[in-house]
Amino acid sequence: MASFTVKSAQLCCLANAVRLLNVHRTKTTWCSIRSYVTEGENRIPKIYTKTGDKGVSSTFTGERRPKEDHIFEALGNTDELSSAIGLAREFCLDSGHTFTDQLDRIQCILLDIGSNIATPRSSARESHMQRTRLTAQPTADLETWIDRFTVELPPLTNFIIPSGGKSSAALHFARTVCRRAERSVVPIVRSGEADPEVAKFLNRLSDYLFTVARYAAMKEGREEKIYKKTYQRMWHQP
Repeated sequence: MASFTVKSAQLCCLANAVRLLNVHRTKTTWCSIRSYVTEGENRIPKIYTKTGDKGVSSTFTGERRPKEDHIFEALGNTDELSSAIGLAREFCLDSGHTFTDQLDRIQCILLDIGSNIATPRSSARESHMQRTRLTAQPTADLETWIDRFTVELPPLTNFIIPSGGKSSAALHFARTVCRRAERSVVPIVRSGEADPEVAKFLNRLSDYLFTVARYAAMKEGREEKIYKKTYQRMWHQP
């Protein structure tokens, strides 16, 4: 598994998102954080803080840890996953798919997951945990969506190679990033530093991305490549 280190600015943005996400969370399922400053607001936050120049960064609890810490690797993988989904979403929009609102919602939930990961239980107060707790509802929603798509899909009888057009291939790519994010989160959950629902959601999300990739290919009338066993030709020297 390739290692992934998040840049200082990315960690800063994610840390700010963690704080804002829990301060400005609404009752809707959509992202409500503004990334801009409206007229009349005097304070314009800088994207750089220089606090990570020496290779350490802060968790939501205020704890300083080296950037190669498993917490920040999991945060980086989750951030990369959201970016991969965002790219896939653009292809899906271009193709006129109607499930892009689900991808929007998933990206918002990934911010919730980031806030949970960034709040290690070993240094968290009860107020921290209450503000970053993840419920089982997002995973249940994924299962509902998976079931709906599966009903329309032809039975799966072969291993599928990522293919089926740009939308489908991009969703497959996001699925593989999701698997890496899940692998980096599992040790954190196992140690009790993050909610079990975090790992459950990522596990189900990879299933969702696989299913919706097939659905995108079907809707676009694109052929999915299937795995065919190949045999290495043996050449004999005369």
